Amino acid sequence: ILLLNRKMAGMVFDDACFRERLKSLYNYWKKSDLKACDSIAVALGNNSDDENYCKSKSVQIWLFGYEVTDTLTVFCQDKFIILTSKKKFEFLKALDNNVEDENLPQIVMMLRDKTDNSASFEKILNFMRKSANGRSIGMFIKDNFKSDFVNSWSTALSNFGDFEKVDVTKDFALLLTVKDEKGMDVMKKSSDLCSTFFTKVIKDQLIQLIDKDKKIKHSRFSEQIESATEDKKNLLGHETGDVDTAFNPIIQSGGKYQLKFSVHNDERPVDYGVMIIQFGIRLHSYCSAVVRTFMVNPTSEQTANYEFCGEVLDLVIKYLVPDASLADVYNKALKYVETKKPNLAPKFIKNAGFATGIEFRESHLVINPKSEAKVKKGMTFMVAVGFENISNRDAKSTEQQKYSIFLGDTVIANSSEGATILTTAKRKAKNISVHLKEDDEDDDEQEDNNQLDEVLGARKAKMNVLQQSRRQDETAEAKRRERQQEISRQLNEDARRRLLAQKADKKDDNVKRKVQSSYKNAGNLPYGDPEVRSLKLHVDRKTESVILPIQGIATPFHISTIKNISSTVEGEYTYLRINFFHPTAVLTNTPAEDNNKYFIKEINYRASNLKRAGETMAPSSNINNAFRMIKDVQKKYKAREAEEKEKEGIVKQVDLVVNPSKGNPKLKDLYCRPNLSSKKLQGSLEAHTNGFRYTSLNGDKVDILFNNIKLAIFQPCDKEMIIAIHFHLKNAILIGKKKHYDIQFYTEVGEITTDLGKNFMRDRDDLYEEQQERVLRHKLKAAFKSFIDRVEQLTKNTLEFEVPFRELGFFGVPHRSTCFLQPTSSALCNVTEWPTFVVILDEVELVHFERVQFQLKHFDMVFIFKDYYKKTAMVSSIPMTSIDAVKDWLNSCDIKYSEGLQSLNWTKIMKTIVDDPEGFFADGGWAFLEPEETQGEDDDDESEEDETFNVSDPEELEDDESSDDSEYSGEDEDDESEGEGSLGSDESSGKDWSDLEEEAVKDDRQKAREEQEAAMRESARGPSSSKKRPHGSSHKSSGGPSHKKHKK
Repeated sequence: ILLLNRKMAGMVFDDACFRERLKSLYNYWKKSDLKACDSIAVALGNNSDDENYCKSKSVQIWLFGYEVTDTLTVFCQDKFIILTSKKKFEFLKALDNNVEDENLPQIVMMLRDKTDNSASFEKILNFMRKSANGRSIGMFIKDNFKSDFVNSWSTALSNFGDFEKVDVTKDFALLLTVKDEKGMDVMKKSSDLCSTFFTKVIKDQLIQLIDKDKKIKHSRFSEQIESATEDKKNLLGHETGDVDTAFNPIIQSGGKYQLKFSVHNDERPVDYGVMIIQFGIRLHSYCSAVVRTFMVNPTSEQTANYEFCGEVLDLVIKYLVPDASLADVYNKALKYVETKKPNLAPKFIKNAGFATGIEFRESHLVINPKSEAKVKKGMTFMVAVGFENISNRDAKSTEQQKYSIFLGDTVIANSSEGATILTTAKRKAKNISVHLKEDDEDDDEQEDNNQLDEVLGARKAKMNVLQQSRRQDETAEAKRRERQQEISRQLNEDARRRLLAQKADKKDDNVKRKVQSSYKNAGNLPYGDPEVRSLKLHVDRKTESVILPIQGIATPFHISTIKNISSTVEGEYTYLRINFFHPTAVLTNTPAEDNNKYFIKEINYRASNLKRAGETMAPSSNINNAFRMIKDVQKKYKAREAEEKEKEGIVKQVDLVVNPSKGNPKLKDLYCRPNLSSKKLQGSLEAHTNGFRYTSLNGDKVDILFNNIKLAIFQPCDKEMIIAIHFHLKNAILIGKKKHYDIQFYTEVGEITTDLGKNFMRDRDDLYEEQQERVLRHKLKAAFKSFIDRVEQLTKNTLEFEVPFRELGFFGVPHRSTCFLQPTSSALCNVTEWPTFVVILDEVELVHFERVQFQLKHFDMVFIFKDYYKKTAMVSSIPMTSIDAVKDWLNSCDIKYSEGLQSLNWTKIMKTIVDDPEGFFADGGWAFLEPEETQGEDDDDESEEDETFNVSDPEELEDDESSDDSEYSGEDEDDESEGEGSLGSDESSGKDWSDLEEEAVKDDRQKAREEQEAAMRESARGPSSSKKRPHGSSHKSSGGPSHKKHKK
């Protein structure tokens, strides 16, 4: 807090703001309960021994902009009197120049004496006696200052006469809580600083402590946070003298929580389970605060309770509308808790916040069931809700058996739609949850495995690990199957309802294609042209029509009716064949078939290649010219149609509102994909009021509005050659002549190509280049992250950038090449390759895995969208080793998945569903993708073998594997037994399918040569010898894996 007895040269007194607020105070005096007071006296003592918050200070800050210590201000009906010291008198001398204003009282400035002020006090008391009735004095009864000046004033007031003292604290609370335009501006800046400091400093420090598992006391952590507020680099350009903490930062963890702002930090160490952090900033004496609860490895119940607490907070903010009772606001929130989660109602906080501003907590405006105050437009509140001491059944320590959830934001009531949040620090569950990988269990398992190796021997230990792994896989699969059953219960019903609505919308959207006409009437035909008069083929470029002679009549056809043409030369003649679109064609532009209309399917013309006597050209030249011109006109027409088709889905966007400020978030030296021109040029991306603008070096511009961005992705440069910002749009935009739903801005981090001819061991420059590349990656990552944070702050977090989770990624082929696909919070994407691949998970109905077979190394994944008219998306050639991880990810996203052995024709399937949705869902809907529950006796036998699986006898296990492999052959029982006797255990356990196939082919070839040689020998001996050959020696070949059953 700035004090006037410090350096006063840097302070500026805002005379206009003072007069405006003084005027509003006198107007409020006439209309409120203050009218019972004849005068009001505010005495402020020395700040050194006073409290941080009191009404006397608040009134001075509100009027003058600063605290004016050891000063007496008196409000009379017709006078405003100030008694202060010399330095403050010089600071407030602008008030002595009275401006004539009938709405303002006379301002009287008086200079205080250092020793005796009895004369000045007597003069002021006489003014007060003459004000109105001169009996009652409004005062702040609870304000008690230890100051010689204040004590002398109190003595003079008591000795002067019998004044009635009236406490006006509540009345001034209602006055000061409503913010004017300047007050709102300072509150927004204060809240902005509070949010940024909380995110950039406090949250980052906490994550570092959690990552290092560092022991630190609550009080020590609070001191570190408070000391960081003295560093100017953390204050968004504000001076350190203008910033202070609204209260000591409060840190709570380890099962002991008090959901209050008056809590003192204890000396216990921070427990990295559930941590509540309360932090407040005071900028230019205006307070704002934010409260967040951080959770490390939260359970599903804790996450659900946290999200519910966020819902209650949003509900309270929504109910803070002008003229709403604070008691009703609290009661509505409590009723919502009792309805949705009655078990949490007894643990709900006793008050849901309070008014804030110059004083952090206004005790007369608390959101609780006993409050009688009402919300006024312009009031600012610190809204904080929570649940205290919730039992944690999955606690891993005694400190975590109880936990609390506390969330709070600073808001301003300004409309009937609810209050506006000023503190924009993120509070979604994904933003406050920290997930750590626990290594203890892995270490224990490794120790157990080592003991098994020592006691039982390597082979038996290996079998036990195999059994344990199989049991874990079965458990994971069972959990996934159970979750999938829950998801599929409502899938068909929801899909049926949605598809019927989509079909109705599609019927309304169907617009008949415009029929092209060559000429309005027969008189418009170009009869004056020699080719038309002589009944030759003629192409009218102006009308894009072809005039053909049919039975002696020149008949026009628009170029859109021609499907294709061909010209051939046979002997002395040239033939021209023209095929037309017609109603029975697959791709037709013609209207529906009508019984009164006739359609020409094709027409042929023939002309001689020989010139007759007196002719300059052969008759076939007309056909050749017509063929060439038709092709040319058809090409231009199709190009124009394609361009118009591209523009059909384009939604006209509002104009970008350009912010001329030089402080806009901006990134330079970026490339754009798709390219804006034929050359690859760099440019800059800048955020403005309602969108982004990318400007290349040659002046090309692309505008992307915030409200048109469906998904924003930030792709870091970790293990990648580029760093990129990618936008997936709601409505396509035109770049060049094509529409695009995806646009990306990136820069290259390192060399995409590498010179393999270099001697890396001797070239010292390479080590320097690698070091420089690491530095470049760090700088680029920091620049992009800063840009994203500023954009999110600019948009009040309405636009959030998602970062792909690389640890959940897998390889696949979404287009033509293999790339690394990575999930984000709401999508599956690859933005490092072009064209990119982005699938929004909320738009996905279900996922189907194709070609899931034991002998295959890859499978395909098909995305079926909720919009059944949209083409399915496929990712092919995914390694089979990734299928369990993909299933776990889809299961965690509550997306239904299925699997099958074969690839399906999804175009026909989706067309069938769209044509008859009632019939499709009546037959079971998507249940046809599920595998049958029973697959015959063989499956039952296999399940029985699985149940009786015994790992104690490895030889028996190998025999079982050999017998299982024989079931794939498809031969009869005799062949199977023969194959089992010939197949060794080494082949069954040590060779894969490809090796066995190769050996089987070689074996077949060897036997074929032996049989051919034997036949040649027998034919050389004579016909009789061939009859002695046994019938069973003939070779019988079978395909697939059964090749391995032939005798070696």
